[in-house]
Amino acid sequence: MSLELIGFPLCPYVQRSVITLLHKQVSFTLTHIDLAHKPEWLLALSPMGKVPCLKIDGGTVLFESQVINEYLDETIAPALHPTDPLERAQHRAWIAFGSEILGDQFQMMVAQGDERFTAASRQLFEKLERLERIRGTGAFFAGESFSLVDAALAPLFMRMEILHALRPLPRWESLDKLRRWTARLMELPEVAGSVTADFPNHLHHYLSDRGSLLLRSA
Repeated sequence: MSLELIGFPLCPYVQRSVITLLHKQVSFTLTHIDLAHKPEWLLALSPMGKVPCLKIDGGTVLFESQVINEYLDETIAPALHPTDPLERAQHRAWIAFGSEILGDQFQMMVAQGDERFTAASRQLFEKLERLERIRGTGAFFAGESFSLVDAALAPLFMRMEILHALRPLPRWESLDKLRRWTARLMELPEVAGSVTADFPNHLHHYLSDRGSLLLRSA
């Protein structure tokens, strides 16, 4: 089976699938596009014109990171979802919750004014604090085993650490459980290798181009 993942270098949703593919140690091709100038062929593949897209054997295409990761998990060992249906459904729910947090994080990242930044930051940290409250004591979301929830949240946590370095975020610094979880995830080769070595610089340039309020005190 040949796999081609189509994405954008800064997209956290693409990174979710890269992490999953790397964890499963499966061969794949990563093709990056410019989202500001989407090629016509992408619009033909993805009904919403979004990435990631996964092209399978050069033909069938899947879109949406959660769908892609579920497919990969069902077809390529080792399984990263629980076998119990209820527990599996709970994991799916937290993955969806993670997607909502990523949306808030993006809004905070690109906010140019104080009002928008404050609103996005409030929504982001309310959700992160909710996640902190349910965090267990194991290395990963489900204890000692890496799961699709970890793959889904690792891009969020990576960006939180980068943003915190650009502009200290006291509420992030106070989330001890999440930061320990983050540190454990960042040690994994599949997470570290899911972005380029100069990823923080690329993110910085992106935020600078967007006039991000985060950089005004950097």
